[in-house]
Amino acid sequence: MEPPTLAPGLMGPTGSKTPRGHRLRRLVFLLFMAALLVPRSGPSAGKETMVIKIKWPSEIAGWKWDGESRRFAGKALYEHIDGAAEVYLAYGFRQVTVRRYLRAGQPDILAEVYRLGSAEDAYGVFSLERQDPEAGIGQGSEFGGSLLRFWKGPYFVTVLGNGTGRELEEAVRALGKELAAGLRETGPPPRLLHFLPDPDTLPGPDRICFVRSHVLLNRCFFLSHQNILRLGSDVQALLARYSRGENRLRLLVIRYPTASKALSAHSNFINTYLPEAKAQETVRTEDGFWTRAGHFRNHVIIVFGARESSEADHWVQTVVNKIREEPS
Repeated sequence: MEPPTLAPGLMGPTGSKTPRGHRLRRLVFLLFMAALLVPRSGPSAGKETMVIKIKWPSEIAGWKWDGESRRFAGKALYEHIDGAAEVYLAYGFRQVTVRRYLRAGQPDILAEVYRLGSAEDAYGVFSLERQDPEAGIGQGSEFGGSLLRFWKGPYFVTVLGNGTGRELEEAVRALGKELAAGLRETGPPPRLLHFLPDPDTLPGPDRICFVRSHVLLNRCFFLSHQNILRLGSDVQALLARYSRGENRLRLLVIRYPTASKALSAHSNFINTYLPEAKAQETVRTEDGFWTRAGHFRNHVIIVFGARESSEADHWVQTVVNKIREEPS
């Protein structure tokens, strides 16, 4: 059996990261192999194919479109990327359009435009493995080597140059800018971002993940093989990581559709993850740091890795105060 392919910029099954050069080479190889396996006679999206208006340039910096458009909708995504299809489906995936650009004597460029369920979902896919500098494209982007990733509205876009070199990198960025300009829809990032502590009162996070499933949460920070926080398509979870020397504090904010579901998830987390807590919500774990789990209205707030019990309480209370200020 062939190993599953992964989408550009997404982590492997363990959630571990590889050095950038190896990561890029792996992505180039996997995408090249995936392209070879894709039928080139026409769309492969089944009955779920939709018409999504994307302004594709026919040529960019000397690279010309090869004339083929491949589209995959719904679960037909497995025909394009096997190993990472579940990630996109968890974010309300609808359709992806793939085009290749060629130039004699130069590496190919492969562009993919994914249509997710919402702008929040597009942000979520983008957030899973963000590690390169901002590129100033779309509503959020990163560029490293010959790989560009960005989100705009409900769209997540990757542009990958199958090689290296300044000319190729400039073409990748130029194609990304053209695609971003042609995607008219915009949308806000997750509202949960507003509940993070202000940078002027606490240090800003060095990583943020927006997820809806416990499987994806485990990619960012492993909690349990079981869905102990009862995440799902109607739940939003934001994990922010704060590095402080050798210690990393993590703040998890989850919004449930109702207050009763939030309370139920909070109780289940305490009983499963912190059974020694009993009636308490703040516990010192085996690593010597503190974990605090609180709930307010339809939200659950959890702090991992606090240096003191009072620090954990302060972080939770800071988030609660921000939720309280939100218009009902």
